[in-house]
Amino acid sequence: MSEQHLPVVVIGAGPTGLAAAAHLVERGIEPLVLEAGPAAAAAVREWRHVRLFSTWGELTDPAAEKLLAPTGWSKPDVTDYPTGGDWAERYLQPLADVLGRRVRYGTRVTGVSRTGRDRIVDADRESQPFVVHVTTADGREERLFARAVIDASGTWNTPSPAGASGLPALGEKGAADRITYRVPDLEDPAVRARYAGKRTAVIGSGASAFTALATLADVAQEEPGTHAVWVLRRGIGGDTFGGGESDQLPARGALGLAAKAAVDNGYADAVTGFRTEAFDRAEDGRLILVGEDGRRLDPVDEVIVLTGLRPDLSFLSEIRLGLDERLQAPVELAPLIDPNQHSCGTVYPHGHAELSHPEPGIYLVGMKSYGRAPTFLALTGYEQVRSVTAAIAGDLESADRVELTLPETGVCGGAGIFDDPAAEQSDGGGCCAPAPQLVPLGIGAPVTAAAGDTPSAGGC
Repeated sequence: MSEQHLPVVVIGAGPTGLAAAAHLVERGIEPLVLEAGPAAAAAVREWRHVRLFSTWGELTDPAAEKLLAPTGWSKPDVTDYPTGGDWAERYLQPLADVLGRRVRYGTRVTGVSRTGRDRIVDADRESQPFVVHVTTADGREERLFARAVIDASGTWNTPSPAGASGLPALGEKGAADRITYRVPDLEDPAVRARYAGKRTAVIGSGASAFTALATLADVAQEEPGTHAVWVLRRGIGGDTFGGGESDQLPARGALGLAAKAAVDNGYADAVTGFRTEAFDRAEDGRLILVGEDGRRLDPVDEVIVLTGLRPDLSFLSEIRLGLDERLQAPVELAPLIDPNQHSCGTVYPHGHAELSHPEPGIYLVGMKSYGRAPTFLALTGYEQVRSVTAAIAGDLESADRVELTLPETGVCGGAGIFDDPAAEQSDGGGCCAPAPQLVPLGIGAPVTAAAGDTPSAGGC
């Protein structure tokens, strides 16, 4: 079995996976894209109602554009901000259509290994092709062989729980009827009815939480009784509402300002220093959030948990991966994106070298390459796969020539995900954490962030 005659398997027909396929085609290497969903960009379609804060000019890949050009496809206005639905329908699905039979839908990857070698065996390992086990939509099992594997499966299907320990809070699974882990589409009448006139807790501090707060505020202006409780593990500080006017992505900065307006105008209260430990039920069936310190919040009708995403590594258990023990990102990439060290939305240029693993020939790219870090942008994924596909083709000169310049969030420096304990103690919040408090942020209420401060990013 000659590896050179085998395809490169790409897992996931999302933005980064399809870009990887386009780059492989450009280099004369046959890709085989395996997508679990029924169409391209299945995950993107699930947030089709959310508007991106990147413009069209930052959302298409050069190799993909070349592949699309002969079909008569034209790039949308580069200054426009598409929704997820626009991105899927006007670019990603057309790209998948051009790739044709190279993309297989309804095909879920269940395992990746070396042919005839589990992760223990050293002998003759690197000369063996990869074997990829899949399950099709009708339940059939197959195995496919590949010269290399590019895992662009993302993190969408593995949201983080509400529990501050990283584990589901006690009672969280049992409260599933009132919890969602997605930004709800409040333009959908059925979804809107779930939140209109209700009290909703929003747990999280990134871009998704900003979006949920802003959209709930829109509903509150039309539907009396609609109110949000914003639950933060941190305090309110200069970086709470994102980069604001200092963000080099204006729409990203505006998103944080919209969340700030939601609380300034009295449509939300903020609960700070609250780390969720449990969900209890009130007598009327509503949920009571219980903090690690024993504090119990007033009952809420619904909970929106937006605490980040994490990679699914289960089907890579027989592959030798080199992952950072905290972020679950490649060890060479992790220090560049670690939110424990900084909250920048930027990252140093990186490519195949930083994305390599002890197992040669496999690469985690796109959102999955960032593990649990929240600052990924589409441009990052496109440059990653340009470098990775060059390396697979043996063009190391091109693979090593990585150029990546990303727009800054307006904040660089400081712990990006957790308040410094010493700083918290100095604020009079007790020995370990700030005293949890309900902060009503009504019209004209002062906010800790002063004009000109540069808040941090949250997601992308």
